[in-house]
Amino acid sequence: MSDGKDTVAGADDAVADDALLVLTAMLLTPARFPSVLGDDYVAACGALALEPYEEGYGLVLGQDGEGARWTVVVEDAAQVAVAIAAWDCGMEHDLSPDERSMVCALPGWPMDLAVSAPGVPEPHDPETDGEGPAPLTPPDAEAWGPAQRRLGADEIAAQWPVWREQLDDARFSRPGDEGEPENGAEGEQESDPSSSPRHPGVRRALAEATAYTKAPPPPGRIRSSYASADARTLRVDGPGWSMVARTDDIALFLLDEEPGTVIPVGRGTALPGLLTALDGLAAQPT
Repeated sequence: MSDGKDTVAGADDAVADDALLVLTAMLLTPARFPSVLGDDYVAACGALALEPYEEGYGLVLGQDGEGARWTVVVEDAAQVAVAIAAWDCGMEHDLSPDERSMVCALPGWPMDLAVSAPGVPEPHDPETDGEGPAPLTPPDAEAWGPAQRRLGADEIAAQWPVWREQLDDARFSRPGDEGEPENGAEGEQESDPSSSPRHPGVRRALAEATAYTKAPPPPGRIRSSYASADARTLRVDGPGWSMVARTDDIALFLLDEEPGTVIPVGRGTALPGLLTALDGLAAQPT
């Protein structure tokens, strides 16, 4: 939990006194957190000056009566999870976190929202008089960096069938398969998935992902979610790279060094074992 030193002076009281007009909410837990904040749960908590408690937090985004943007951090992650589940099903649900559950109120929003509260001024950052942290801001949509790379991977994970249909299986490598290897060595066969892809950034990412199976990374670096009765969707991040994969299919990589580019790695004989091992280490929603 934050010690309060990095929050805006009086912000908690201001939000408590002026009811927050809730627009949306997000979970900040080892299994589910806004990727825009970091590669893993610990990093995401650090971006908000929070202790990475195992129970996690809820993030409630809204506006005050003056239209100012606020991100309210609450301890009751379960309450936020219920609200998100209801909204995802198209149901109305009033999310009104108890003041006793509030950890802190941070100015700004970490992500762009397409909605705003009715009856108040347009969303804007609150006046902080230079005290406390700078307002949270979304990443620049016109730039490319770690935050944009992770958000891109999240989008692919959420729309896997759409992205998968665009790929021709014959045009990318299948680590461990027979035939022309991706490293260009005629007839050479590789059992290590990190040695087959041609792109050095992907080779590095696969090597680091393989290392995760021997020395587990921080919580949230590997996340797993339901894909089908027989498969899981994996989201794995590391320094400079993000991976999206299905345990019954291929893997897609995004790299800091390749702006806006999605690089596929075929299933072959080596990738399935790696994906299964990563899934066994993953933080999974309860």
